[in-house]
Amino acid sequence: MAKPNSRASLIDYCLRNLGAPVIEINVDDDQLDDRIDEALQFYEHYHTDAVEKVFLKHQVTQDDITNGYIPADELVKEIVRVLPIREHTSASVDMFDVKYQMHLNDMYQLGYMGNILEYVQTKQHLATVDLLIDSDEKHVSFNRHKDRIDIHMDWVKEVAVGDYLVIEAYRVVDPAAYTDVYNDYFLKKYATALIKKQWGANLIKFEGMVMPGGVTFNGRQIFDDAVEELKLLEEEARLNWEEPVDFYVG
Repeated sequence: MAKPNSRASLIDYCLRNLGAPVIEINVDDDQLDDRIDEALQFYEHYHTDAVEKVFLKHQVTQDDITNGYIPADELVKEIVRVLPIREHTSASVDMFDVKYQMHLNDMYQLGYMGNILEYVQTKQHLATVDLLIDSDEKHVSFNRHKDRIDIHMDWVKEVAVGDYLVIEAYRVVDPAAYTDVYNDYFLKKYATALIKKQWGANLIKFEGMVMPGGVTFNGRQIFDDAVEELKLLEEEARLNWEEPVDFYVG
């Protein structure tokens, strides 16, 4: 059987895994869609394979300057930082710049009689000074439900219309664009367990009812089994696949 590569094929896979078409799975189509949405949402929150590190480019508009924020794609999960707007380089065009003088006087000696350790320590010291008194790092606020990135800076003085901002972020891998997501081992198991739970919940009201041929509904057992499976899967995801709590910043 083909690998799941869409919502529909993932649903078909889950139903077959539960016994269809040999057994009728008593779950409505809308309920199936809801459970797939729930499975994807959990997957995106707790599985490392569901997100990727990206650098997003945004061209500043007048509305951005007026509002003090830029729009964010709904797939963006976390913002790490806004890259410095003013470029920092090892050598400055200004001959009186400290970094320029340091390189002018020290670089010639490297490889001859210079001390590479001293050079590295000097660079680290300059970086620390720059961070404390001349940093371009911007403080950002981000919430996925607002679909915007608030950047706390003086927009009028620090950027102009047409400038570019580069955002380091983590973004959900879009299943519509990368359909292999639907074939993820954990996602298939988790979606199947959610549908099984829904199936059991639908049958609970018929508990003990005897059908023709002596078949008895046992929705409670199906429901309880699914709850236990989900518990184990969620524990597996949190222990094995979730990034540390402090992994994302912003």
